Amino acid sequence: MNSSLVPDVQFGAGNSLERKFPLERKCFCFLAAIALIYAFLAGLRTVTDFDLGWQLATGRWAAQHHQVPSTDVFSYTAQGQPWIYPIGSGLLLYATYLLGGYALLSWLGAAVCVGTLALLLRRGSGVCAILAILAVPLIADRTTPRADMFTVVLFAAFLTLLWQQHEEGRTPLWLLPLLMIAWVNLHLGFIAGLALLGGYVLVEALELLWPERRRAAIDRLRRFWPWLLATVAATLVNPWGWGLFGALLRQESVTALHSQAILEWYAFPDLSWGSLAATLSLRHPDTVILLLPIAGFSALVALLRRQAGAALLLVGAALLGVRHIRFQALFGLVVVVIAGSVLTAALEALVVRLGRGAGATADTRIRSILAAGAACFVVLLVCVWSADVVSGRTYLDKTSVVSFGTGLGWWFPEGGAAFVERENLPGRLFNSYNEGGFVMWRLGLGYRNYIDGRAIPFGAGLLEHNLKLMSSPPESLEWQREAERYGITTIFVPLGRYYALDSFPMLDQFCASNTWRPVYLDEVSAVFVRRRPETEDLIQRLQIDCATAPVPASVPADDGTQAFNQWANAAAVLNALGRTREAFAATTRALAIFPESAFVHFTRGDLLQQAGNVREAERQYLIAEALEPNDVCWARLAALYRQEGRFPEATQAWSHLAAHRKR
Repeated sequence: MNSSLVPDVQFGAGNSLERKFPLERKCFCFLAAIALIYAFLAGLRTVTDFDLGWQLATGRWAAQHHQVPSTDVFSYTAQGQPWIYPIGSGLLLYATYLLGGYALLSWLGAAVCVGTLALLLRRGSGVCAILAILAVPLIADRTTPRADMFTVVLFAAFLTLLWQQHEEGRTPLWLLPLLMIAWVNLHLGFIAGLALLGGYVLVEALELLWPERRRAAIDRLRRFWPWLLATVAATLVNPWGWGLFGALLRQESVTALHSQAILEWYAFPDLSWGSLAATLSLRHPDTVILLLPIAGFSALVALLRRQAGAALLLVGAALLGVRHIRFQALFGLVVVVIAGSVLTAALEALVVRLGRGAGATADTRIRSILAAGAACFVVLLVCVWSADVVSGRTYLDKTSVVSFGTGLGWWFPEGGAAFVERENLPGRLFNSYNEGGFVMWRLGLGYRNYIDGRAIPFGAGLLEHNLKLMSSPPESLEWQREAERYGITTIFVPLGRYYALDSFPMLDQFCASNTWRPVYLDEVSAVFVRRRPETEDLIQRLQIDCATAPVPASVPADDGTQAFNQWANAAAVLNALGRTREAFAATTRALAIFPESAFVHFTRGDLLQQAGNVREAERQYLIAEALEPNDVCWARLAALYRQEGRFPEATQAWSHLAAHRKR
């Protein structure tokens, strides 16, 4: 932003602000403190990311072998295939685990979330603080312990440095190459830093269109270009040099498949009245939907103020955020810094204009009213949101693998892994995609995995094949061929109600299979051993009956979030096994803890429909749809209405289903 268009006052500008408008300064400090506290609470969550396992395993392997792997050493399906990935994040995460286990990893996530927000607010204003609060959920989602967290915080550092250079013409640019050396060795997202450098050059180039700003823009570019070259050169300071860019190209080649199979690569759904209504909720608004119109409005204001570069960056970031969920946090960072700067200047000019006619006293009064009113409203909202985070309501309202607190998340099949390790089950071990990283970390090289979240060594085909196998009957030719090809003798699958059980619809068939015998079952995992002469004694000693095995494996001792997740998962597993009476009892226990779970109401609807209680099943489906709108509820209702001969209602349900799928 050109200094000729910006008022003398910036809300985060320190002494000049305190002298002229002390209330605004106090409001900013107060809002910034509230934002940082909220960021800490939102960032303090259990370890849940599926990629963390293989990143920890990579750090452990590098530390133990004193070398950086360039080929796959962890799987038996892609062993020896080229695989390049920045090693720094794995080493840092592994060191953190050694110092404090999963709990310290959770604290690290909270610290990175707070640190990211602190960077955004270091030159901020009251407007920036409010926008930062809205962006906190997006930032917290991407600062969960994994390598990607470093891209979020380093992107924030790059962005604030470059925007300070654009606004003031002075900033410690020497930090950029140093930060890039760290970035390129932490995560492949360093390419976003290069994109920011290009964006900055474009912003300054657009300033050349205005004669009165041309000189200042040229001076800023003249100061910037040596550090630009140094930062680009810094990307080569990694174990593979130019080869790291080849890894980026290979990663990009599988992005299309990721967009279809992996949630974080999904496109943002089209806006609907339902999603807009959710945004207006004071409990859990969709902050992306809130930030999108703010970005659009800020871009318009920027154009009116002849800040074409700011408008272009806001629009570009919004498009990336809409294209892939993965980029929503970076979009949020851009909104906080750039939209915050644009709106702060525009609001300052508006307040000055409104107060000009009535004199300085009225100007001060207007400022005070606006600042105090905004601060009080925002504090109220943050108190509600923070309370929901701490109580777990934020995560339980929508089925999530996340919980507030520290340690390993409920989703991971720790009990099954401990069983495999304790009984020394024969390898090779088959696993599904999502828990592959956990298997790789938890069981080590003694159980090389079938697949995990590292797309590069496996390519697109194996993920599709893995999903097909998970949906194939145990006696099928597909399983027979795969077992013979790789010598698979153990199957280890997660059964959590989210990201797991729906991908393994053959649980009951595997439990009844003569080829694959069940030897372990709990509410989040199952283990099967292939019947062979060499495994017969083991099967006779360990096999279980899925019809009577206790689920959950142990009765929860409390009635908190962990207990809810155990009962909710148990209900799903018991339903899949046809143990309807026990499943219904589990839904009752879960709803006693948290009665607003859409998933549990939906499961209860399925159980009631199986029992022939159509009216009550309909009611449960409608409750589930109201709590968390989704197309599965409407599909169930449409089938129910058709079965009952209620064709007008069935047609209406199909219409709702079609409308939802279009979104």
